[in-house]
Amino acid sequence: MATRQMAQFGMAGKQAKIISDRELRGLLRLVRKGRYSARDKVMVLLSVKAGLRACEIAGLTWSMACDARRSVGAVLEVRDAIAKKRRGGTVPINVELRAALLALCKQMRPTPDEPIIRSERGRHMRPAAIVNWFSALYHRAELVGCSSHSGRRTFITKGARLVFKVGGSLRDVQQLAGHASIETTQRYIEGSTSAKCALVNLL
Repeated sequence: MATRQMAQFGMAGKQAKIISDRELRGLLRLVRKGRYSARDKVMVLLSVKAGLRACEIAGLTWSMACDARRSVGAVLEVRDAIAKKRRGGTVPINVELRAALLALCKQMRPTPDEPIIRSERGRHMRPAAIVNWFSALYHRAELVGCSSHSGRRTFITKGARLVFKVGGSLRDVQQLAGHASIETTQRYIEGSTSAKCALVNLL
């Protein structure tokens, strides 16, 4: 029983590794060489720049990213139907992600109900397939300790570190993450060794 619980929830201290800016650039260079480069770039950015879970990436349709004019809009609408615990919300679309979505939309010319991330057969990819795709990508990039949750942890950690610069609070990060409580959001945030050293030296 204990072994199954550790496999399902992860052991303490074994959370997915966050991704540095340099590592993200390397990942984007890597997917650029693939057969589905436009789609794969969007997958990476949905994880790192929007903090989406595998089930949400798998369930997104173009209607959730487009405005009334059927162009990529300003926010992603993560509907309850695809969100964990049916707790949806909206996430403003990062400028780099929007450019990638526009490029993919131009290539696909989709209908509103079509999935943003399509399998080779043109259908929704399953969440498990998304998880496996990220696992294979991180293996190719030789990034040890990363998983499909790494992008989400990166999004939440960077948001928590930068939110004060725009006059926000951890509550804003919580809402972007779609968490029911700030305590859950705090568990995702990676500590900063350099920040802790600087803080201690101020005491």
